[in-house]
Amino acid sequence: MATMDFFARKQAELGVALNAIQKQAVKHTEGALLLLASPGSGKTTTIIMRIGYLVEVKGVHPSRIKAVTFSRASAQDMKDRFSRFFPDHPEGSVNFSTIHSFAFEVMRDHLRRSRIAFQIIEGEVEQQEEEELPLHKKLILRDIYRKLRGDNLTEDQMEELTTYISYNKNKLVPVHKWEETPCDVPEAAAVMKEYEAFKRSFGDKLLVDYDDMLVIANDALSGGGELLWRYQNRYDYVLTDESQDTSLVQHAIIEKLAARHGCLCVVADDDQSIYTWRAAEPQYLLDFKRVYPEAAILKMEQNYRSSRNIVEIANEFIKRNEHRYDKNMFTRNPGHRPIAIKQLGDYKQQAKYLADQIEGTELLSETALLYRNNASSITLMNEFDRRGIPFYMKDGDNRFFTHWVLEDVLGFMRMAYTDKRADLLEKIHTKMLGYITKVQMAALAAIDNGESVFDNLIAHVPLQDYQTKQLQDAKEMFQRMRDMEPRAAIRLIRYNLGYERALDRICKRLGFRKENLTGMLNTLEDIADGLPSLEDFANRLKYLEAVMKASKRNKHANAVTFSTLHSAKGLEFERVYMLDLIEGIIPSAEDVKKEDDEVSPLMEEAVRLFYVGMTRAKKQLALISYGKRNGEEVKESQFVTAVRHLQSPHQKEAGSAGKPEAAWNARSGGKPQPRAKPAVLLAGRRQASGGVTVTEGRPGEEAELANPRALKTLEGLKAGDRLVHRSLGTGVYIAANQETVEIRFELGVRKLSVAACLGAGMLTRE
Repeated sequence: MATMDFFARKQAELGVALNAIQKQAVKHTEGALLLLASPGSGKTTTIIMRIGYLVEVKGVHPSRIKAVTFSRASAQDMKDRFSRFFPDHPEGSVNFSTIHSFAFEVMRDHLRRSRIAFQIIEGEVEQQEEEELPLHKKLILRDIYRKLRGDNLTEDQMEELTTYISYNKNKLVPVHKWEETPCDVPEAAAVMKEYEAFKRSFGDKLLVDYDDMLVIANDALSGGGELLWRYQNRYDYVLTDESQDTSLVQHAIIEKLAARHGCLCVVADDDQSIYTWRAAEPQYLLDFKRVYPEAAILKMEQNYRSSRNIVEIANEFIKRNEHRYDKNMFTRNPGHRPIAIKQLGDYKQQAKYLADQIEGTELLSETALLYRNNASSITLMNEFDRRGIPFYMKDGDNRFFTHWVLEDVLGFMRMAYTDKRADLLEKIHTKMLGYITKVQMAALAAIDNGESVFDNLIAHVPLQDYQTKQLQDAKEMFQRMRDMEPRAAIRLIRYNLGYERALDRICKRLGFRKENLTGMLNTLEDIADGLPSLEDFANRLKYLEAVMKASKRNKHANAVTFSTLHSAKGLEFERVYMLDLIEGIIPSAEDVKKEDDEVSPLMEEAVRLFYVGMTRAKKQLALISYGKRNGEEVKESQFVTAVRHLQSPHQKEAGSAGKPEAAWNARSGGKPQPRAKPAVLLAGRRQASGGVTVTEGRPGEEAELANPRALKTLEGLKAGDRLVHRSLGTGVYIAANQETVEIRFELGVRKLSVAACLGAGMLTRE
């Protein structure tokens, strides 16, 4: 079958038309090839067409092709596309897999041949016996750390420690150099040595985590012999995708697999390498010609995803980095709105501003909010939930709701309801005024007379002179706290009961970053805002934890995507907002440190991370910063400043933060619209502006035009009436006032803005 017949036939069958570079990549089947694929350049389509070309034109049996990618989702995507593009060849015939699944296969073969039993101790692990804890990586590490340090690992420390262990293994760092790998967890190298020894302490089996699979597989293939020969002779062509995310040990495995025939196609983009903290090796790509001197290097530079405005600025922005291949991303897509740059006065305004922008948008699934740190998602979740805007949290984790700072705050609040329990005081006594010692707490615990712990301390326990007055003040403040609104109670805990000063001491002793802990407290204040009681606050936290878990079900629903910049790679959206764009977050303080008067590799990675965020947007991109955070002045990210300078004078004017009426508005489909007057639709009242009804949902559009059956007023509704919310589904009406309407949905009770619901035509009777 002629080459042109292949391309012409697939274009006729699928509508897939490849450009000249893509066709060249498809046809370059022999020898080594590095295919550098810019964002939105049709990488996956090219890969699948290349595999199909090998099968249908070169006559290669599908089972002789090995395609390796970084994640299960990418592997599944390639399988699905191959099945659609080439239905005559079953998807199982080409071996698509992740590097970990291939390593597991090699490891299993090697250990079976060596008659060594093994047990996986990561992921979902079954409990062996009722009386014993399961052998799980995190449980083992917690136990080792407790024995070595006499203390418990926090969730943040656990993440830091597991990343440290993974880094050392993926970088193939020898044992004697583990201590040189930076880690904020005390005695991390000693913990890792104990962990490795423990896994080998079972005479009848070897305990194996995910990183061990890679190391064992690489060692097994390094030994040569029949095992290496068998795997090398199983495949004639090897292809790796997302290779900028591949670690040193993973590259080593692939090199050994392809060494016999040398037909290796590496698909990557050095400009999107953002996982060096996870041991990714972007330098491997820059050194590709050293490993494969005869290799061809092709650059797929045409972007099919984004508007010209975004592509041109992103292409210039990434050139800040020196250690990269010289590429020039371009597009033939037309221009759209310029990149909008918005600077708010304070961080506290960010979530509300974004909800204002997005509320009423029809196609929420084409909107993404991207941030560097997962902590940013909690405030967003709280605000969007209150507004009734559905969202999908791509990589939310539960650490916020189990963090010791949150537990401390709740511990203080529990003391407000009863000050007669020494066990409650014991959990917080080191973090409040009074400076109660362990000896004093032990003496208090022995007193069981049903009286106030503070009275018992003063009356029955030897104290320093200064302690009596402080403990009397503490007792009085806990009594007042019971009737306080939660936000005021949190501020009392922070500034009057001494919690902020305690955090200072903890940070100095353990090396925690105070700004992270302060940010948590500020987030708790945001959650508490407007709640009437401490009980409501505790219930709100439980509710939000459930909301976070439930948001996973919105993956394929009409919902806004919340995602870290790292997890957004590979995704695309019509509208993208990048948040928290200030110095200290992106780039962070660690990013900007220089090494021998040269730009830090971390700084180059921060540039790549920002670039990845920009190139997720198809048509509309907004960069959000602010002037104050946690009560302190902050600076706009230098990356935002760079984008502002890169935009043409015309673009600067249209995208300027200082002219909101000119910036694109997500609710108006990206078209510049005049802002609604302050007297917009409230609780059913409408005000005409130039003969057209102005609503909070869409400026210039009547609610009844958007939805003829939409409620125009809440008058006449009775408790128990069933309503349908356009985004949240069916619910039961509870009550309403001039500002909010309370409805019970399947997920729980929501308090929604009356103005937003009526103005955007969001509610109808069932």
